Amino acid sequence: MQQSFIKFALEKNVLQFGDFTTKAGRKSPYFFNLASFDDGDSLKKLGEFYAEKIIEEKIEFDLLFGPAYKGISLVGAIAIALSNKGINIKFSSNRKEVKDHGEGGLIIGAPISGKILIIDDVISAGTSIKESFNIINSFNAEIVGIVVSIDRKEKGSNQLSAIEEIYEKYQVPVNSIIDLDNIIDFLKKDISNKKILDGMLAYKQKYGV
Repeated sequence: MQQSFIKFALEKNVLQFGDFTTKAGRKSPYFFNLASFDDGDSLKKLGEFYAEKIIEEKIEFDLLFGPAYKGISLVGAIAIALSNKGINIKFSSNRKEVKDHGEGGLIIGAPISGKILIIDDVISAGTSIKESFNIINSFNAEIVGIVVSIDRKEKGSNQLSAIEEIYEKYQVPVNSIIDLDNIIDFLKKDISNKKILDGMLAYKQKYGV
C-alpha cells in the first residue's frame, strides 16, 4: 500500500523532490502537499488509501473527525470509501468560527459522541490536533486515534518527532499511510534516483528520529 500511495502522490505532484524550506526553517529535499489532490478521482482514491489504513490497524471508532479545513473533504471521502466496504460511519468537522445563524454552532456534520478517530494530512506543529482535542473533549467524547497521510519522522523541539510528541502528550496512537523511510525505500529501487536518494538520506541523518 505504501509504494502505491507514493506513486500516486508523485503522479499528482503531491510529493515533490527539490529544494524546499519547511515551516521549521529547515532545508528539505522533498515537499508533500495533500492539497494537490484537487480533483474528484484523486479525492476518491485518497479516501480509499485512508480507509485501507484504518481497516489495517483495526481501529474501533464511532465517528471520523476532520479539522478545518483540509480535514473536511478528507472525512467525507473516507466515509464514502468505508461505506463501499460495508462500513457505515458518521463524520463531522469543525468550523473556524462559530456560526450564529441557521443550524448554528461549531460543528458541521454528525454530533460528536462516542469513540472519535481524528483524520489529518500531516502533523507538523500539532496545532490543528491540539484544537481538535479541545473541541472533542468539550463534548466528553473519547479520542481513540489519529490517522495522517505522512509521518516525516523528524525531530521536533525535544528530539522527538511531531507524532511522538503528540503521543507523549495525549497518549493516543498516531498512524500514517507512509513515512520518510517508505519514501527512501521507494527511491532505492530505481538507480536513476541516486542523487535524490542521497539528499533524502542526508536529511534523515541530520533531522531524522
